[in-house]
Amino acid sequence: QLQASGGGLVQAGGSLRLSCAISGRIFSGNRMGWFRQAPGKEREFVAAVRWSGDTTSYADSAKGRFTISRDNAKNAVFLQMNSLKPEDTALYYCAVSNLSGTRYNYWGQGTQVTVSS
Repeated sequence: QLQASGGGLVQAGGSLRLSCAISGRIFSGNRMGWFRQAPGKEREFVAAVRWSGDTTSYADSAKGRFTISRDNAKNAVFLQMNSLKPEDTALYYCAVSNLSGTRYNYWGQGTQVTVSS
């Protein structure tokens, strides 16, 4: 199971740090991802990191502002979000991929991020 937390209301330009606690075993091939869905829009990819190594990936909208990280000892993944914009307002989900990293099979319940202008 995945439990996302850390969302809230913040002014534009502010920061939030999202956390995702993961229960169960994670393997080196798994990817941990953050996604978001704004009202009336489709869910979109934000960032991902492999459970082993330093490989990360970001959506263009997140590059330079968001940082994904993990703590293997705590089975947790984080998303540090800086310089937040009103268009970052969405429900943010964490997810775990299959062992090949090609499909996200496990999803958390989401945490709401609201950025006011």
